[in-house]
Amino acid sequence: MTEYYRNQIPWSANYDEKKIPPYTLPDLMTCADGTPVNSKEVWMEKRRPELLRLFREYMYGEDVPMPDRVSYEIMEAGTSVFGGLGTRRQIRMTFSMNDGRSRSAMLLLYLPANASPAPVFVGLTFKGNQVVEADPAVIPSGDHEPVNKDNAPGVHAHRFPLDLILKRGYAYAICSCNDFFFDTPSGWTNSIYTLFYSEEELLARPADRSAIGAWSWGLSRMLDYLETIPEVDAGRAAVVGHSRLGKTALWTGARDSRFQVVCCNDSGCGGAALSRRLFGETLFSMVRCSTLYFWFCKKLEDFCENPETLPVDQHELHALIAPRQLTVHSATEDLWADPTGEYLAEFEAGPAFALFGETPLASSVPPPPDTPAGTNPAYYCRTGKHEILAADFQHYLDCADRFFGR
Repeated sequence: MTEYYRNQIPWSANYDEKKIPPYTLPDLMTCADGTPVNSKEVWMEKRRPELLRLFREYMYGEDVPMPDRVSYEIMEAGTSVFGGLGTRRQIRMTFSMNDGRSRSAMLLLYLPANASPAPVFVGLTFKGNQVVEADPAVIPSGDHEPVNKDNAPGVHAHRFPLDLILKRGYAYAICSCNDFFFDTPSGWTNSIYTLFYSEEELLARPADRSAIGAWSWGLSRMLDYLETIPEVDAGRAAVVGHSRLGKTALWTGARDSRFQVVCCNDSGCGGAALSRRLFGETLFSMVRCSTLYFWFCKKLEDFCENPETLPVDQHELHALIAPRQLTVHSATEDLWADPTGEYLAEFEAGPAFALFGETPLASSVPPPPDTPAGTNPAYYCRTGKHEILAADFQHYLDCADRFFGR
């Protein structure tokens, strides 16, 4: 256990930069066998695969398998929305096994009127799809509980500025994270893992699986569907997520390179922020001081009290996005997510992006609030609290436009 933690039992959050113990990050640009990463080829063929293996083993778990069959049922074919800015479609995706087990997820898709095929954002809700829009025609999903004030129609509409996104010519595909893994420690038996494990195995918790792994799998299956329809240009897909779903978006972008743009918002430790920088949310706080351990694979628990011994840190996760577009957002009042740690991880990932001719962030000092920094990777710290808002999407859309040449 680090000296910092030894002096903090019972654990309490640190918000004092002076109390952060010294740390040394793993060497991003040297392979495990000592080979220097001095070319795109060494990165793509050797260093990148070994980093992916480490993140699977120590943090996010192995990828979820594919089911025996996937089917799509159109529940709503195309309703005009937002004064004609676009249309709404609802699709039930069903994942089935030969032994009769199945699991469904409801995909909510908004298509712009002014672009076809349209580039697309892909993301998850914390509750059912009905939180995105107040229209009662949006089919409740994911929560497996009655609609109440916390998951009422339109309650999270501010997190999904659909009019802005449609005006900019982008589609938006949305599912509930709960359709893939119900967001509680007991969610194993209410998850996509029920297709592959017995109830007994799930109650014991598969050691090499995680909730983030299930949510990430869901995002990839959403993109599978989008690849089948002519209205969407799935080759220009962006994945976006906030908070723990921001952790998920970053991991999804790392493991599924079909996502050309990765937008990570206020994701904190286990997402964009450095694990070794003991500020705000830490591995220890998630694993030992809360019930959030199920977000990650079990092996991470062995390192939560000694993050300096973890074989990877999050700058290496950022680097796995290269040479695709990475955009990381923080918020000034969201100290729990450690905005400085999020920025520094992105800064330290710069050498991987430079291999491909991108220009890394120029300084280790974060920019002033509300001031975009960099192009790829790009960073933005919005004034305000732990939230995702239209101001965030403005910058995400700008980065996507630049990367897609729009």
